[in-house]
Amino acid sequence: NTYTEAVQTVDPFKATGKPHTLWVAFAKFYEDNGQLDDARIILEKATKVSFKQVDDLASVWCECGELELRRENYDEALRLLRKATALPARRAEYFDGSEPVQNRVYKSLKVWSMLADLEESLGTFQSTKAVYDRILDLRIATPQIVINYAMFLEEHKYFEESFKAYERGISLFKWPNVSDIWSTYLTKFIARYGGRKLERARDLFEQALDGCPPKYAKTLYLLYAQLEEEWGLARHAMAVYERATMAVEPAQQYDMFNIYIKRAAEIYGVTHTRGIYQKAIEVLSDEHAREMCLRFADMECRLGEIDRARAIYSFCSQICDPRTTGAFWQTWKDFEVRHGNEDTIREMLRIRRSVQATYNTQVNFMASQMLKVSGSATGTVSDLAPGQSGMDDMKLLEQRAEQLAAEAERDQPPRAQSKILFVRSDASREELAELAQQANPEEIELGEDEDED
Repeated sequence: NTYTEAVQTVDPFKATGKPHTLWVAFAKFYEDNGQLDDARIILEKATKVSFKQVDDLASVWCECGELELRRENYDEALRLLRKATALPARRAEYFDGSEPVQNRVYKSLKVWSMLADLEESLGTFQSTKAVYDRILDLRIATPQIVINYAMFLEEHKYFEESFKAYERGISLFKWPNVSDIWSTYLTKFIARYGGRKLERARDLFEQALDGCPPKYAKTLYLLYAQLEEEWGLARHAMAVYERATMAVEPAQQYDMFNIYIKRAAEIYGVTHTRGIYQKAIEVLSDEHAREMCLRFADMECRLGEIDRARAIYSFCSQICDPRTTGAFWQTWKDFEVRHGNEDTIREMLRIRRSVQATYNTQVNFMASQMLKVSGSATGTVSDLAPGQSGMDDMKLLEQRAEQLAAEAERDQPPRAQSKILFVRSDASREELAELAQQANPEEIELGEDEDED
């Protein structure tokens, strides 16, 4: 009596919860008490209720099927779900609120999915294929439905049909939803045909990569390159790897370059990787470029190209602040100790001081700007320069400049003292004449008598 009063009282359009649960619980109450006919009557009445959401009616139809499945009435369950998905006399769009839900339930994916599962388990191949085709025709499929359909066809040895199913699914979706379909399709196609339909496989990959977002490009490019390595040409594989380094996300570029270098070294030899290293150093961020430089220099060192390795270290030093990248400078120093001489070590130390001066200048400039802003805001300098509370920012910069100048002076080779005396520009002509007439202290005096003799 309470259930009866409840289903008569609750208005589905005003209910805040899911009103179909009331009908389902009512039917379950009869089922638990062994009154199956009454339970079926309740669920049949529920299918005629004007629910607000299509999902409520779809859930009721699914419950009808579940009831029959629990009682092992498989044919009845199939009949009910086929009835639920039959075309109504008046079709309507799924989200058209002006139409009753009974006219829209034929587009509910929940009911179609359950019917597809039942057909696959209990029906024939043709009936199952027809259900999947209807789902695709109604354009309500999800990527998973498409993959399930293709797998079903593949299990029954309909390989070309399964590829057509993938194609239909791809036409329904855009990126990123189509990502899983493409990955499965390409993997299955390669596994099926290998190198027998190479041009068709290449066309598929180019089609997949056209418009592919960088986030999903890495997997496809690696699959493409693997196809070329196994069945195609090595130079095509290298071209794919090179495209991949530019097409993937910046966070994945370092990994992509590593794969590219490894494959190029295995196929063509390590000398072929020089151009790849150079491009990687240009493209990657400072942190990854530094790592590439060290590996590049190590490779050249193993090949005996010491001068090349030294040039790489010198180039990389410009992005290595000695205060934060001590490992790089230690590596370079160890290299010079093994392969260099006193002059090359001195040159390395000179470059290090030069780079440090460059970074210090940048830091001091930024600090002076911060001090200026801070001084105008709070009037204190001691916050940014704790040990120099009595000095302004210009004095700090001047002191640092003098220190750098002294270091640079020490780096210069000693020069011979010049004996040329420069005259001050403000000296008058008379003073210059007097200076010219002064006796030369080193002049040899000769007597007049000797001169006459």
